Amino acid sequence: MRPDAGHALVDGQDVSGLAPRERAARLAWLPQRLEAAEPITALEQVVSARYRFPESRRASETAAHKALSEVGAGSFATRPITELSGGERQRVAVAGLLAQETPLVLLDEPANFLDPAHQLELYTRMGQLWRAGRGILCVTHDVNVLSHVHAPGTRAPRVVGLFQGRVAFERDHDAPDLGEQLGALFGVRMLATSVDGHRVFVGLPRSGGPP
Repeated sequence: MRPDAGHALVDGQDVSGLAPRERAARLAWLPQRLEAAEPITALEQVVSARYRFPESRRASETAAHKALSEVGAGSFATRPITELSGGERQRVAVAGLLAQETPLVLLDEPANFLDPAHQLELYTRMGQLWRAGRGILCVTHDVNVLSHVHAPGTRAPRVVGLFQGRVAFERDHDAPDLGEQLGALFGVRMLATSVDGHRVFVGLPRSGGPP
């Protein structure tokens, strides 16, 4: 998709000018929902994420099995993705993201359909990838899952609030006024607290009734 205005650049290069394999080597994308039109297996779905690599089918399958195991979806390998639940399908999509092995990872509401345990596991893994040097750009409305990206004693991730297509604020996750900024963005009172060392934001109605 081409932008209506401006340019989408990766390392200073216009994305639209990159060949598909080159683009696939630069960045991986996880959509909100993995569309499954064909009844291919979960393994085949993840193998397809490695099409940019000049490797044998066996090497692709080995990497795909490893990625599926990393997200606890190894048992799905031979199952058609059309028969998987929404959460199971999302875990296969995450495995494909990992198997693509790119320096930049884009995620759009990646915790969709996942139960709480797998949500925390996903964001913890994203934090690990980020601290290992990957670039992570994640769109989410659930600000509290970001506490699992930010490991105690490490550099805080950057939080950017968007409103009507424009940047409303940009703060580190540990910024003292982040709760205030989030509250203004979402139209609620947002209080910051700490639970087991994780920063948590609690939304409350504005004084005098609902916003």
